[in-house]
Amino acid sequence: MEMKPLSGRRRAYDRILRFLLYFCAALTCALLLFIIGYIFFKGLPHVTWQFLSTQPSFIKDTIGILPNILNTVYLVGVTLIITLPLGVGAAIYLTEYARNRRLVAAIEFATETLTGIPSIIFGLVGMLFFCQLLGLQASLLAGSLTLVIVTIPTIIRTTQESLKTVPQSFREAALGLGAGKWHMIRTVVLPSSVDGIVTGCILAIGRIVGESAALLFTAGMGMSLNNFFGSVGNFIHSSGASLTVALYVYARERAEFDVAFAIAAILMLLTLVINLSAKLVGRTLKKK
Repeated sequence: MEMKPLSGRRRAYDRILRFLLYFCAALTCALLLFIIGYIFFKGLPHVTWQFLSTQPSFIKDTIGILPNILNTVYLVGVTLIITLPLGVGAAIYLTEYARNRRLVAAIEFATETLTGIPSIIFGLVGMLFFCQLLGLQASLLAGSLTLVIVTIPTIIRTTQESLKTVPQSFREAALGLGAGKWHMIRTVVLPSSVDGIVTGCILAIGRIVGESAALLFTAGMGMSLNNFFGSVGNFIHSSGASLTVALYVYARERAEFDVAFAIAAILMLLTLVINLSAKLVGRTLKKK
C-alpha cells in the first residue's frame, strides 16, 4: 500500500518538533559541559600534591583533604559490601521466588517510597538509631549503615527490573536441561542481567559520594586522619567527614571557596573513575 506524502503543514510541524528535540538535547549537554568546565576552571588550579596527600593543620597553616578522600572511599566500600548482597538478594527473591503478589507489591511500594524520602530524614533516623540507640556515636560505621538504608532501594529496583528483562525461555530451557532453581539463577539469569546490577551499583556509588545531609548527623565532621588499622573500638567510633561534608564545611562554615571548588573537582574526577571502573567490571563479568 502506497503511503500518501505528508502535507506542507504536517512537514513544518515535524521539522519544528525535531528542532525542539535537538535544541533541548544540545541545551542539556551545554549546561553539563558548562558546569563541569566551570568547576574544573575554578578548582583544578588549587589541586596540588600537598593538598591531596596531607591533612589540615592549624599549627602548620596547611589544608589537606587526604582524610576526606579516605573517609569517602571507606564509606563507598563498606556501604557496597553490605547493600549489594542485601539488595541483589532481595531482588532475586521478589522476582524468582516470591509467590504472594500482594507481598511483592507492598515491598515494591515501600522501596519506591524510600527512594523519594529526603536524605536528611535518613540522617535523623540514623542518628537516633545507630548513633544513640546502638551506641556507635558519630562514626564512619554509623554513616555507612545509614547509607545502606539510603541506597538499598535503588539496588533492589534496578536489579529487579533487570531480572525481569531476561526472557522466560532462558529459564525454561535451563530447567528443562535439569538445572536446579538456584543453579539456573546463578548461571543463566544473573549473567544476563549483569548490566542492570552494574547500573544500580553506579547509581548507588553516585548517591554515596554525593551524600552530605545524612552524613552530617551520623559520620560526623572530623578532619583528622583516622587509624583504620588500630583497635576495633577506635575503628568503630572514628568520626570522619567525607568529601561532600568537607566541601560544605569549607564553603559554608569557613568561606574558603577556592578549597571548596578544588574539592568539587576532585569529587567529579573520583565519580568518573568509579563509574568507569564499574562499567569495566560489568563488561568483564558479562564476557565470562
